[in-house]
Formats: sequence, C-alpha cells, structure tokens
Amino acid sequence: MKTLVENIAAQYEAFATNAALQIEKNNKAAGTRARKAALELSKLLKEFRQVSVEESKK
Repeated sequence: MKTLVENIAAQYEAFATNAALQIEKNNKAAGTRARKAALELSKLLKEFRQVSVEESKK
C-alpha cells in the first residue's frame, strides 16, 4: 500500500507540473501529458480505494 501511495504522489506531481505549464505558457504538449497523468491518477486512486476497503475489513 505504501508503494501505491508513492505512485499516486508521483503521478499527482507530474499532473500538477504539466497542468501549470499548459496554463502559464500555453504549452500544448504539457496539456497532453497532464491529461495522460490525470487518467493514470484516476486508475491509481480507484486501486487505492479498493485496497483501503480490503485493509479496513481485516
């Protein structure tokens, strides 16, 4: 679970960096990277929820 949380933090950092580049400098490639990171982040958060629920049942 610790690795999962670290992966979530890394994906969020990538998203935040690229989203800021898109907003500040109108960097279209950064927007693409931000959207990709957002999709991956969504998947990781769903996985975290599933693992968290299983851990709370123990």
